[in-house]
Amino acid sequence: MTNRVAIGAGAVMALATAVVEFVHSQSVLYASGALLAGALAAAIVWFVTTLPGLTPRGLVTGGFFVLAGMVSWSYLSHGSVVWAVLAVEGVVFAVWSWPGLRDLRSLLRLGSAWLGLAYWLLGIVGALLVLHMKVGAQRIAYVGVFGLAVLAVVASVRRDRGRDLSVGIVGAFLLAIAVLFVSGSGNLFEHRHVIPPGGWGTEVMVHRFWGGPWLLYHPNSLALIAVVIATRIGVDRAFAVWQRIAVTLLAGGVIYVTNSRTGFVYFAAAAVVHAYVLWRRHGADLPSYRRVWVAVVTPFAIAALVLVFSEAGGDGFLFKSRYNQGDPTSGRTESWQQVGREWVDGNIVVKLFGDTATSRAVVKRNGLQLTTDNAAVGALRRGGALGELAFLLGLGLLLWHAWRGPRADGTWRGSLADGTRRGLRSAGARRAPPAWLTVTAVGSLPTIATADWVLGGTGGTLWILLVAGEAWLVLRPAVVENSEPDPVLAPSEA
Repeated sequence: MTNRVAIGAGAVMALATAVVEFVHSQSVLYASGALLAGALAAAIVWFVTTLPGLTPRGLVTGGFFVLAGMVSWSYLSHGSVVWAVLAVEGVVFAVWSWPGLRDLRSLLRLGSAWLGLAYWLLGIVGALLVLHMKVGAQRIAYVGVFGLAVLAVVASVRRDRGRDLSVGIVGAFLLAIAVLFVSGSGNLFEHRHVIPPGGWGTEVMVHRFWGGPWLLYHPNSLALIAVVIATRIGVDRAFAVWQRIAVTLLAGGVIYVTNSRTGFVYFAAAAVVHAYVLWRRHGADLPSYRRVWVAVVTPFAIAALVLVFSEAGGDGFLFKSRYNQGDPTSGRTESWQQVGREWVDGNIVVKLFGDTATSRAVVKRNGLQLTTDNAAVGALRRGGALGELAFLLGLGLLLWHAWRGPRADGTWRGSLADGTRRGLRSAGARRAPPAWLTVTAVGSLPTIATADWVLGGTGGTLWILLVAGEAWLVLRPAVVENSEPDPVLAPSEA
């Protein structure tokens, strides 16, 4: 009965998108494309309901971050809409993290917390030192929201039976893709797409899928959430084979329609890391395959198909210069050079604590307010030399946890239900990191050169997923009633 209701609701959604598009365009061809887009969206929504480990808190947490990102692109000239979303977000996270002060010290153990919070704190100091009170106040609001988000995740992990929010977070990302498919149903399968108004370059961005007139998301950000959905679900044995294949295919399809080079690089790098962890059996959650080579080859084959179809359509994107002729970085190098010049020319406050002119330390160039699109450069821009040190510390700590796992905390683990308890006091013992976290974190390294993803901020989807994974690995209770013992590496394996 439930499946029939779901199928019926999906059919209604698909038909509704087709009817709306036909009324708008008077084209049967466009309406057919909208029908297919609506059907895909309905299938994605149904898919989310099949995921084991889905939690309401995870859905809401991931939903807030991806919604903030979509709203910021959909309402570029209406900042109050974004602030309204952040305000609601902050209230919910404050309730979930209460009393949050008890967990503040634990944030120092999370590399992801250093990556996403340190530069806000340093930026506040810098703004106050030069008496830019408005900028300082806005940064206090930002760090308040994002700090409460981390504390809410930590509270769920430490005080709620070691709850893992990561499945719910990527479930929210899947729902966001479904909503964007509905919003852009009329142009998902067209050569030209709806783009934001303003100086974003009609001929540059019009061939990349953003969504639709009432909801937009930057193509790179859309490709990102598709890739991390694949890394979270596609590497974990808790999910069925068909689910793991489905999310990998979805990631390839989204990269294709968004023409996202950064998304493609992330997907390819994650495929390499995935192949390595399968070969070495490095990960507590890895599936068992009869033919490991098939699992290794599958993401590479999908990446190859993306390139083949892209080139076949005459719109190959991997080495295309979108803004400046001969510059495959799409003008990013100019932004990086400007950041370097302004840092060198800045006063001691700017050198130590970062830019103090705007709350998000944007780069003003060619009439636009741009991000740095490079996490290392972004750390310098937002937090100065101290921010760069915090970035390196956070990145190193995150990668250490994701690759080797944290040391056992000296407490006891086991099942309280059957009365057995085994110690973790063996010298050098570590908790084994889940393979999905290894693939997601290590695979993101190449994208540091072209994206700010690991630094969080508004729409920090990758960042909040890394926070959830690292917090679950490092901070969850050693004893969880009615559960299997924590996977632990022996000293020789660590």
